[in-house]
Amino acid sequence: MTHPAIHEFTLAELAERLGANLVGNGSQRIRGLATLKAAGPDQVAFVANRSYLKDLSDTRAGAVLLQPEHSADCPVTRLELQNPYLGYAQLSQLFDPILATPQGGIHPAAVVAEDVALGERVEVGPNAIIEAGVELGDEVVIGAGCFIGAGVRIGAGSRLHPNATVCHGVVVGERVILHSGCVIGGDGFGFAHDGSRWHKIAQLGGVILGDDVEVGSCSSIDRGALDDTVIGNDVKIDSQVQIAHNVRIGDHTALAGCVGIAGSTRVGRNCMLGGGVGLAGHLTICDGVQVTGMSLVTNSIHEPGVYSSGTGAMSNAQWRKNAVRFKQLDDFARRLARLEKRDQRG
Repeated sequence: MTHPAIHEFTLAELAERLGANLVGNGSQRIRGLATLKAAGPDQVAFVANRSYLKDLSDTRAGAVLLQPEHSADCPVTRLELQNPYLGYAQLSQLFDPILATPQGGIHPAAVVAEDVALGERVEVGPNAIIEAGVELGDEVVIGAGCFIGAGVRIGAGSRLHPNATVCHGVVVGERVILHSGCVIGGDGFGFAHDGSRWHKIAQLGGVILGDDVEVGSCSSIDRGALDDTVIGNDVKIDSQVQIAHNVRIGDHTALAGCVGIAGSTRVGRNCMLGGGVGLAGHLTICDGVQVTGMSLVTNSIHEPGVYSSGTGAMSNAQWRKNAVRFKQLDDFARRLARLEKRDQRG
């Protein structure tokens, strides 16, 4: 099993990896990342927001990632980039010990079916259960206590954190990250009522996750009722998100925490749904839509742009007054329409 060591790089090596312009001492060795205030000589800091420029002059970092226009104000070595935040994201992966290349190995406390197909350097942690017919690509990591159902396929480079669950027949792409407690392929919420009680509808579809998908802890993606639930490439899903059966989400879309998407809704490419957004079922959301936090969407959206619903927080006294007025809106609209008709008659 992997026990990664601390990584070290020279600033010249980091600049080459980022395609950054290095100004200063390229031989300085770097062992991690930190904020401008906390960084020491063996760490890199970054400036991605102008509000932090006030901390730049006093930094003790070995180097700072920043835009060229801020370089003159930096007292230490600079790594100049037009997008320092993207550079920080790329460097963060170099210093994350959990992302080290797997060395391979199956823990003796794991339960792995005899016919499981294992790629090169697959790691399986203690108490993980992998059922029959599963295929694991090269350098897949299955954390402690994970459950992988029968017939699952997981692509190369994917990583399941401890206690993630992938139910039977699910297809997981390459370089996918599934965090602890998430459930991929649980039953969708399907029931028929006979007038007195509910009858369960067996969920016969599956789930397909594209490449480079990340699913946060305790999120659920339900399997389809008949067709599959499909999550596109590079979709990022935060913690405690619920995606119902037969939903389809386009490439490069991001969903923040506590988003809920009802069954059979289609979300396009390059969309962003803020925290707590709810989408009703059987809707179509086109490409390039951003929905701000806590909004409820009950109709399809066919034009890209930013959409919001609900009201901002206010004092309880003001909210109670406005709530009374909300109930009066229909009456106000009818009275206004009568006045307009009377004015038109002259």
